[in-house]
Amino acid sequence: MRRRLLLWLPFALVAGLFAVFYAGLRHPDDHVIASRMVGQPLPQFAAAPAFPGRPGAATGDFADGKPRLLNIFASWCVPCRDEVPMLARLQAMGAEVDGIAVHDSAPDLQQFLAQYGDPYARIGLDAGGRAQMAFGSAGVPETFVVDGRGRILYQHVGVVTEADVPKLLAMLGGGR
Repeated sequence: MRRRLLLWLPFALVAGLFAVFYAGLRHPDDHVIASRMVGQPLPQFAAAPAFPGRPGAATGDFADGKPRLLNIFASWCVPCRDEVPMLARLQAMGAEVDGIAVHDSAPDLQQFLAQYGDPYARIGLDAGGRAQMAFGSAGVPETFVVDGRGRILYQHVGVVTEADVPKLLAMLGGGR
């Protein structure tokens, strides 16, 4: 009898672990982490122009009185491809969208923009990831709403979706 119980013990442990994991998936805790960047001025950064004749992005560009979106993205990032149509839609609705391409190269970025679209007014190339680190960004895509004085109003981690458009436009003052 004791030997039979020992044979069933691994099965019971696996079943118990499965039940715990299943319960965690069905009723997750809220793990949203509030950004420390919200309400703060943009960190000091300078991302060189990605292409000749096109402006890059730097801290001073965001204190010109115009609220805008700052999108941190990369050509190698699959979710970044998915969000380009929403950024283009926001641009069409009057939002100014600036970008910082991280850990990227100009040829790869050129191909990305040609294939998926280019909603950006300016694109800075952050090949070494310094600007991304200044923002405390751990991944891509991330989008910041920046007021006309260079202060961060909101940080959106992940892909901008259809559901996010009204909130982003409202934070920008309804677009233009």
